[in-house]
Amino acid sequence: MNVPLSLWIPALWIAWAIYWFIAARGVKEVARREPIASRLAHAIPLAIAALLLMPPALPGWLGAPFMDADARGLVLAIALVAGGLALCVWARVVLGGNWSGTVTLKRDHVIVRSGPYRRIRHPIYTGLLLMFLGSALARGNWGGLLAFAIAAAALWRKLLLEERWLGELFGPAYAEYRASSWALVPLIL
Repeated sequence: MNVPLSLWIPALWIAWAIYWFIAARGVKEVARREPIASRLAHAIPLAIAALLLMPPALPGWLGAPFMDADARGLVLAIALVAGGLALCVWARVVLGGNWSGTVTLKRDHVIVRSGPYRRIRHPIYTGLLLMFLGSALARGNWGGLLAFAIAAAALWRKLLLEERWLGELFGPAYAEYRASSWALVPLIL
């Protein structure tokens, strides 16, 4: 079966959504949950970013191309989305019962420092950003880059809240983990 290149990215996002839905079962009981207003402060921008990456063509400057689209660029974009998906799934498997789609602390929460968490404190967000970046490159317009920037800002906001809560819960142990790892991108951030 020869799947057109243009269908790979939506298929990878659908695979991500299905896996996330299935993997949401079997997590630990919540001890502390982010208030709904806080949740919406990053969920709404992420939804807007996703909408900017979907058809149809965007109007005005949002739909203007920032680069020429070719098959090699699309292959690179697909590789970024696939790599981001792989990182998300790997991190989700390693995180196990501590995972949540919202900012939460779980009963018997632990600092996970294996797998991708050995070097990156938020590898799921790193994977999602790779997926957004690949999707933006495939789209090839300024709206796609805006979508990536919005997603990055929303995930950064969520990351800061998680870091604060984990710092409060684990104190010096989390401070040591922060000192020996990167938040999102090794050697940079």
